[in-house]
Amino acid sequence: MIVIQNVGPRSAARTRRRWGHRLKWGFLLGLMALIYGSHAPLIALTKVDGQVPFSAASCVLLIESAKLLASLLSLALTGGTSAPRSPPRPLLVAPYAVPAVLYTLNNNLVVVMQAYMDPSSFQILSNLKIASTALLYSACLGKRLRSAQWVALGLLTAAGGFHSYSSLDLQGPERVGVDGGPRLHITAWGLLLVLVYCGVSGLAAVYTERVLKSQQLPLSVQNLYLYTFGVAINGLSSLSSIGGDRRFLEGYSAVVWVIIAGQAANGLLMSVVLKHGSGITRLFVISSSMLVNALLSWAILGLQLTPWFPLPCALIGLAAYLYYR
Repeated sequence: MIVIQNVGPRSAARTRRRWGHRLKWGFLLGLMALIYGSHAPLIALTKVDGQVPFSAASCVLLIESAKLLASLLSLALTGGTSAPRSPPRPLLVAPYAVPAVLYTLNNNLVVVMQAYMDPSSFQILSNLKIASTALLYSACLGKRLRSAQWVALGLLTAAGGFHSYSSLDLQGPERVGVDGGPRLHITAWGLLLVLVYCGVSGLAAVYTERVLKSQQLPLSVQNLYLYTFGVAINGLSSLSSIGGDRRFLEGYSAVVWVIIAGQAANGLLMSVVLKHGSGITRLFVISSSMLVNALLSWAILGLQLTPWFPLPCALIGLAAYLYYR
């Protein structure tokens, strides 16, 4: 007897829903990679005489404020149905302060590290955060990864490191030593700070994912808690810079406001990924954004791509295939 599998309307509808779900996630992740990748080229467009003309502290504060306002707007559009009926308990809200503290710490570490290494060494070594996030994801969230998935994450780290190294300007004047050779450098303190930076980056992502998934609250409410702390902490940082050479909105142009809008949107989209996806998906977005960054730098800034550019592209594609197959 020949058995014909069910290929009726229900099966077709299930297939359409599955493909619709994949297309939505594909669009979401592609948009995030585009925003991530456009960040550095857009900042380059704002420079005046080689210098960024606006305050980084005020820019970060406005990004956090935009995310907070978007969260409030989301609650308002739902008619307040997602909002808690009573003031939240401090123990419920307190965990949301940790990501804000960790991300603020890392933002300051990036600045401090520049005194102990050259920027190119930082660019290469910062790719270790892919490995640190994967290790913490497995250890802290109890997620067991298959051997092929570990290989995929190794390829992802290698792709980031190779892309960074192949993009180095080893003939730049600031990297040429007395003997005429390239002068990449990093001190022992610099290496230690890089390891701390990568560890904190991975911990922040894993901790945020754990908090978002462990509490059965609407994402808009969780974002409200997250970005309230983000505004408070970055507000203190911005206040500490008052009295410097720049006023709060000095040097702002249309491009700067595009950066603020894009980074705010990316933060909100990342919370969707961490709530309904995983921190590993975030790593693939960040890795893909390096390639987007290179293409946009070529198209907008006229920078030349190296002949090795297809190699990290292939490594990221292979890593995605091995991880999600």
